Amino acid sequence: MKNVVNKITSILMTFVVVFSTMSFTISSHFCGEELVDISFFKKAASCGMEKGEKSVPDVCTMSTKNCCSDIIQLIDGQDDLKLSSFDTLSLEQHFFIASFYYSYINLFEELHDKVIPFKNYSPPLVVKDIHVLDEVYLI
Repeated sequence: MKNVVNKITSILMTFVVVFSTMSFTISSHFCGEELVDISFFKKAASCGMEKGEKSVPDVCTMSTKNCCSDIIQLIDGQDDLKLSSFDTLSLEQHFFIASFYYSYINLFEELHDKVIPFKNYSPPLVVKDIHVLDEVYLI
């Protein structure tokens, strides 16, 4: 059970690190006030009503306002990750950490089921029946 919890926790922490450092772009295309398309990794598809360049001379053209708009949101990930300081420790600090870890782990060793701690000791000899002498009877 403990191994399963450790594996689930490590997978969740991996996802937290990946998603906190990942950056992506959200592109939205609006036609007037209506949302036409939204895209996460590429440019959003247009509705086809954009104001295009025509080959007609400038004298005949009319200036009209384009009703379409594109909104691009850039979500930046985290760049300032702290690197491990374990490489900058001195040799004495490495020895201390290793010995502390080893001694701490050995505190929690369990005894085997077949160990009998009083196997080499014999019980005391019963000279008199103490219950009868003290007249104590368990009911």
